[in-house]
Amino acid sequence: MKDTEDKQKICDALLTALQETHALHGLKSLEYRKEDPDHFNFETVTATFKHGRRIINVEMDSGIALIKDVLKALAFR
Repeated sequence: MKDTEDKQKICDALLTALQETHALHGLKSLEYRKEDPDHFNFETVTATFKHGRRIINVEMDSGIALIKDVLKALAFR
């Protein structure tokens, strides 16, 4: 089955929502990479803040699982 979810579009929509929260208002971007050569060619989302970034492994995730992984990684940092 072909993956029909646009994961960057999901990240863009999630970014807008997270920037409205007190906890993550400083989040600058969420960048999805299908094959991240710096991380064993896994699918990743890079969360960029003013003073750093966090790489989140989203390998084999559906759109909803991607959201859950990003929230888990960022909400409790």
